[in-house]
Amino acid sequence: MMLGDILTLLGGTGLFLFGMQTMTEALRELASTQARQALAGFTRTPFSGAVTGALTTAVIQSSSATMVTTVGFVGAGLLGFGQALGILYGASIGTTITGWMVLLLGVRLQLSVAALPVLFLAALARVLLKGQIARAAGAVAGLALVFLGIDLMQQGLATWQDGLGMAAVPAARGWGLLQLAGLGVLVAVVLQSSSAGVAGALVLIGAGAIGFEQAAALVAGMHVGTTSTALLASVGGARAVRQTAVANVIYHAVTGVLALALVGVAAQMPIADEQIRLLVFHTGFNLVGTALMLPLTPQFAALLDRLMPAPPDPAASDLLDRTLLSDPPAALDTAMAALVEARARLFEALAEALERGGQPGPLDAALKSVGATLDAVQDYLDRIAIAPDRKEDLSRLSALTLHLDHMRRLWGRAGQGARLRAVEREPRLTRHLALFVGALRAPDASATRPRLARTEARLARMEGRLRHKAQRHSLYLIGLTPAAVFRLSDAIRWLRRSVRHAERLLTHEAEAAAALPARPETMAEAEAEAEAEPEAEKPAGPTNPAGPA
Repeated sequence: MMLGDILTLLGGTGLFLFGMQTMTEALRELASTQARQALAGFTRTPFSGAVTGALTTAVIQSSSATMVTTVGFVGAGLLGFGQALGILYGASIGTTITGWMVLLLGVRLQLSVAALPVLFLAALARVLLKGQIARAAGAVAGLALVFLGIDLMQQGLATWQDGLGMAAVPAARGWGLLQLAGLGVLVAVVLQSSSAGVAGALVLIGAGAIGFEQAAALVAGMHVGTTSTALLASVGGARAVRQTAVANVIYHAVTGVLALALVGVAAQMPIADEQIRLLVFHTGFNLVGTALMLPLTPQFAALLDRLMPAPPDPAASDLLDRTLLSDPPAALDTAMAALVEARARLFEALAEALERGGQPGPLDAALKSVGATLDAVQDYLDRIAIAPDRKEDLSRLSALTLHLDHMRRLWGRAGQGARLRAVEREPRLTRHLALFVGALRAPDASATRPRLARTEARLARMEGRLRHKAQRHSLYLIGLTPAAVFRLSDAIRWLRRSVRHAERLLTHEAEAAAALPARPETMAEAEAEAEAEPEAEKPAGPTNPAGPA
């Protein structure tokens, strides 16, 4: 092979890889909302997960994007790990669609000439336009680059048959079969893409450089080697990411061995066209592997739980995985999961402290751990980059930011031990306090929010009546001393505003979960409310970065 052919082959491979990356990123952004809805809405069992995983990956042309979204769902508690394994199986099936697209549109139709003007128009639209149209143009431009890359790969391999030929490639028998599989693993690891490897195998078959059995062994190795991308990305990641990466390696290793065992059987298929036979083999062993693994999913999930058990007291860093920041919706999912977990801890500890008369105990430890979580979530939200036209994601980010703000304010008030004790000792607030404690421990947030809103309204009326009496009547006539009025007023105010913060953060939590527009409350309004409050005593817990609520 001449130097020019080698350079042409390398350039074609590079164009193919860049085109695939451009196309998959654009498709992922275009269909992210629909993909998330499909994965979360239709995944009920490992089987339904496999179906939705296959369809989603076929549409967005990226198994990595599918798995990132899935990991976000697992971290947020929307999917179980067994369901996620089903999506993993299906994503492997969905990636085989790329090979069919390469063969039917790139190799057979040879659209490279038509791709040139399409690339110009698509690139122009991508540069000049914005929003979904620009993303669609990016996907078309990426597809055009894929076709151009295939054409260059074919040109670079045109002299292979006359030069090296099949005699220079190991035979697909015994040790030679393992050598070819190992070469396939190496190719996938170096290129970080099994799709480019499959496209190369199709071009090699078309050039007569290798036979079907040799190409099948290479594809089996590439199937295993493609797991290196997710495995490397999982290093230092959260438990859900590491579990998914290890499951991906085990699954692909099992199906890769199965594929090698089926090479001889596939060679006997009554399909004369070796390129089509290779793709049937590629899709077939993924389908067979999925059919074999689906019944074993519960045992597989249990094995991974034993290999990587959950820590007894997970830190915020175990929930907020930086690898998910590449997919803003998945990052929002994991941020919400961390906030929900912190909110549950704060609610339970505050309820117990109020029942115990504000005495120090579990609340102090909860304030410290929740404060660390809130700091970590704030830093994590700051790192999430969302395009201006992604209105749904921006609404979720706004809801989570307001949720975090009310969490900080309730956290600050929970650290005011003297006021907790004053509220518990005030007989006029016994009923309202019991309602608040019951709401904090209620499992159903949808029922809790109206209850909290009614409690706040009652406390506001009580506070207004007390102020009216203190201003219009003699304190002696209403049976209160000035000190008693101040104590009662301060206790009512603490309880009312604590109830409000609990109700508002639950409301914003529901908005973030449903991806609905946030209620018309701005951060400026929340801060104006805080500024209207009197100086609060120093919290018993750690210093509140947001200041007193």
